[in-house]
Amino acid sequence: MSDLVFVAFPTEQRAEEVRRRLLELQREYLIELGDAVVVVKSEDGQVKLNQLINLTATGAASGTFWGSLVGLIFLNPLLGAALGAASGALSGKLSDFGIDDAFMKETAQALQPGTAGLFVLIKSMTVDKVLADLKGVGGTVMKTSFDETKDAQLKAALADVPSSAQ
Repeated sequence: MSDLVFVAFPTEQRAEEVRRRLLELQREYLIELGDAVVVVKSEDGQVKLNQLINLTATGAASGTFWGSLVGLIFLNPLLGAALGAASGALSGKLSDFGIDDAFMKETAQALQPGTAGLFVLIKSMTVDKVLADLKGVGGTVMKTSFDETKDAQLKAALADVPSSAQ
């Protein structure tokens, strides 16, 4: 069972920094992420999602390759590449995995204009080590599916000032 966490940060750079830290922890096998999305609320209230993977671009690249291959068989690789890229981009745009985009945009409306947030879908984690690494990064927990104990530990870790900074 996965857990969802949404943390607000004063800047997009801070949210990206924390996402990079989580990805490093994933490479160390301390956390397994299902998704990690930075959301930015502009001054005019528009919400933008910064996904880890751009499915539209990935679909276009894959479609171009397969379209060229099929086009080569029918002696028209340029037309095949163009059709493949278009269909791949469309399928990538319509695909969604991880956290639902509509849910993130709706939930991110709670952010103050000019701030950012980080949605994290956690499949599993070594709680004590991950929270120790995130100690003092700042941020305000906006939403979580953790139980009350883990929720309190997360809030305390984010607010706590690391000993090296004292």
